[in-house]
Amino acid sequence: MSDERINQFEKRHEVLKELSDAELKARFWELCNQVVEPIVDLARTHTSPSIERSVLLRMGIDSQSALGVVDRIHQADLLGKGAGHVLLRLSEKLGCNVREAAAAILEDKEVLNGLFDEVKA
Repeated sequence: MSDERINQFEKRHEVLKELSDAELKARFWELCNQVVEPIVDLARTHTSPSIERSVLLRMGIDSQSALGVVDRIHQADLLGKGAGHVLLRLSEKLGCNVREAAAAILEDKEVLNGLFDEVKA
């Protein structure tokens, strides 16, 4: 190991050894969030209707319904949340299974209003 790397480790070690367990835990989660943030941003900006339809197919939604559900979710500007996530959230809200939630979306696009508070009408 290079001397520079050892010196960097020792500097970090000095700072960290002064922290309490609670402070170390908080620092750990802060660093985890920093690592995951770009991945979450990438997922939000790099999905597509075809990817989201694929997710719904794997959740047991038939192809024709998946097409309509993803269209409705996209119109509500919720595609970045993930169609599967939207469907699960709605099924929890309505107290039904995901197929029934998909049917509810197809029957009434207003059912998505207020689901995430930033829904566009």
